Amino acid sequence: MPEGREFFKVSSPSHERQVVGALGSIGAATLASRVLGFARDMVVALAFGAGPITDAFFVAFRIPNILRRLLAEGALSTAVIPVFTDYAVNHPRGELVRMLRAILAAALLVLGVTTLVGVLAAPWLLSVIAPGFSEPGQRDLAVLLTRVMFPYLILVGLAAFAMGVLNSQGRFFVAALGPAVLNVGMIAAVLFLARRLDPPIVALAIGVLVGGVGQLLVQLPGLRALGLLVPPSRELRHPALGRVARLLLPAVFGLAAVQVMVFVNTLLASLLPAGSISFLYYADRVMEFPLGIFGVALASASLPAMSRQAAAGDTRGVAATLNFALRLAVYVSAPATVGLALLSVPITRVLFEHGRFGPDDTAATAVALVWYAVGLVGFAGARIAAQAFYAIAEPGMAVRLGALAVAANVVAAVALMGPLGHAGLAGASSLGAYVNLLGLLWAGRRRFGRLGGRALAASVLRTALACVPLALWCLLILWAGGAAGGLARQAVWLAIAIGGGAVVFVATSAALGSPERLALWGMLPSRRRR
Repeated sequence: MPEGREFFKVSSPSHERQVVGALGSIGAATLASRVLGFARDMVVALAFGAGPITDAFFVAFRIPNILRRLLAEGALSTAVIPVFTDYAVNHPRGELVRMLRAILAAALLVLGVTTLVGVLAAPWLLSVIAPGFSEPGQRDLAVLLTRVMFPYLILVGLAAFAMGVLNSQGRFFVAALGPAVLNVGMIAAVLFLARRLDPPIVALAIGVLVGGVGQLLVQLPGLRALGLLVPPSRELRHPALGRVARLLLPAVFGLAAVQVMVFVNTLLASLLPAGSISFLYYADRVMEFPLGIFGVALASASLPAMSRQAAAGDTRGVAATLNFALRLAVYVSAPATVGLALLSVPITRVLFEHGRFGPDDTAATAVALVWYAVGLVGFAGARIAAQAFYAIAEPGMAVRLGALAVAANVVAAVALMGPLGHAGLAGASSLGAYVNLLGLLWAGRRRFGRLGGRALAASVLRTALACVPLALWCLLILWAGGAAGGLARQAVWLAIAIGGGAVVFVATSAALGSPERLALWGMLPSRRRR
């Protein structure tokens, strides 16, 4: 039997519906978060611009932020979901609650110790992550901001634990709202505290802590409704802790290889002219808009489904769900890449060119955005492919491939930062993402057998063909002009450009018969109720 037909014979429509339904909930919440995130960045750019002060904040914020993604939102939730799912499927409820209490206690202990070490070692950490900060004032400010924000790790770690529990029970929306609450806290801090503090940017650090409290609080009602709002126990020898640890430790590196790349790029960018870190930050924020709404959301949505299949011993089902998620990721990420790359300058101008953020800052950020956008498919696909190995509790291969991807990123970054500056660092991140994705697909083929390669290749080809008219549309609208004038006129022009491009892409993909277009209709609430 041909590979494509055999693959789809084992594919489960119910699991596909679960993935798409979860994607709709996570995507909607993430969309709200990203919109608020852009509002936050616009407020920060207006108040502080791009320079030594913002470089100090972004470096300081990056240290707990990387640890947040490594220990909390990335690795912790990824390690908890497969174990929780197994207990929910194969054990009595009493054992499930006992396991949760033990893991919660261990998480509090690890997060608390890590936070204490981070606060005490802040000067040393700054020397490692940003050795180019030679000015005493900038370095001292970065140390202060790092110490203020490090306790955020405890808050977001508990929020990530709650998110893993809720996601395992099929509740995604409230858990995904956490980052939106963080953005609200940071915006409020700039608006109401910045003028009262010296230096004013300390208000942003306080806003991070306020947002962390909010991220945790919004999830407590959901846990209470499930009867899973439990206190920590003193049981630190529960058998589930060993299973979580065996998934958690590899996930810290394997699943979060992208964050390690961010760390390396920050270190190297500190050696470049002032503002380079900020340019990369703003460009990364734009790129993460589609990545968060669809790429990361797809990874979060597919993990519980693959974990349930793995708990039932259905590894072919895991491969089928992986194929389905990858096809959806390419269908959304490829046109986003075209749009971000060709419209990088007007997008950056509308979002950030206000106050102290000038035209030169726009040009520098837009160049970095182009290079980040090139790797969008790689970023999304690698995140999804790694989940399959965590779902079956075999993260070792993902760890080794994550190390290979980081090595590729470092080599490329060192080679490209000379001729291309900060844009070369963005390009190196994209290269590392594709190395990670291709390696994971190779490993998945060996572990699961057939991955539906023909169906995936056909889907990629259809999506690529549909992107051609989209690219022509973007070039045409750039040639026609219309981006001049005030902010309102530029925003309307950009909305027309993006909206028209979306219509062109969807219409072309419909003409090509892309099944992914129909699958994504399942994200709509009205469709999910049918």
